[in-house]
Amino acid sequence: MHSINNPEGTSLHGRVALITGGSRGIGKAIARKLASLGASVAICGRDPELLQTTARELSALPANVLFRRADVTSFTDIAELVHSTESQLGPLSLLVNNAGIGGPGFGPVQEKSEADWDKVVDTNLKSAFLVSRAVAPLMIARRQGDIINISSLAGKNTFAGGALYCASKWGLQGLSGCMAEDLRQYGIRVSVICPGSVATEFSGRGLKDATKVLTPDDVAHAVAMLATQGPQSFISEIHLRPVSKP
Repeated sequence: MHSINNPEGTSLHGRVALITGGSRGIGKAIARKLASLGASVAICGRDPELLQTTARELSALPANVLFRRADVTSFTDIAELVHSTESQLGPLSLLVNNAGIGGPGFGPVQEKSEADWDKVVDTNLKSAFLVSRAVAPLMIARRQGDIINISSLAGKNTFAGGALYCASKWGLQGLSGCMAEDLRQYGIRVSVICPGSVATEFSGRGLKDATKVLTPDDVAHAVAMLATQGPQSFISEIHLRPVSKP
């Protein structure tokens, strides 16, 4: 098994990764990238058919794959997911908190409901806290690991019609920074990636020119870069933008 911090460069052989929201879009691209580098991958989502299809594609790489339907806002579901991952694939050393939604998070704040707030904040922010809380003690015991949170440039900027979504992502920025300080003493690196608009099924702020947005593979490349950085380095935050300005 290679060292958990991969001083050899690009290999992730021997590592076990859990990607939330891994059945489609950015999460699927991340799972595919990490599996192609040799990691065993666990993915979760809410659609059993999509999960099964994605798992079949990943297994063809080939890769060791676990898929499980889970609600990442439920600690019971998360505990079962983490237990299944460790028992079937091995010790978790890489967590990617990717699960997120946009639709209910967009629109004038005065038109948003409490239910909209709860759905967006629970999915985009609470889930990262809950999954990290389940995984962190395992990594602490081993004194190593990586936690990568997928945020957004909306977590650094404000705009009309983005109150709920921006609040969830600004919160994720703060959570990530504090987690990094809490966990670095145990050899655990917590990083955050802030992409601009990405061409996915994600329900956001409307259609954009496909040549002027990022692809899911762009985000997956950034995750792989963090996962394969040298043992002494700690890249805490990545801002990811398309070359052509929207």
